[in-house]
Amino acid sequence: MKLSRLPAIYGVLLTPLILSIIMTFIVSLISTLKAVGIANFSVQEWMSAWGLSWMVAFPTLLLVLPLVRRIVGTLVAPQRA
Repeated sequence: MKLSRLPAIYGVLLTPLILSIIMTFIVSLISTLKAVGIANFSVQEWMSAWGLSWMVAFPTLLLVLPLVRRIVGTLVAPQRA
């Protein structure tokens, strides 16, 4: 059974969604470990930090990603065919 793929237009939302999930997952783990130490680490505390981080990161990426793409477009030479 083959899964159907979403239309390309959804890439505009899926890119920042997946990026924000992965990045905040890793960064919140590191910052939680640094804040409480390995001995006092709890998954519940980490997930709380991750949820808050993601709620800030996802809308931020939605707003900032178009600007970042324009900046990168001015810094990188166009690809030749």
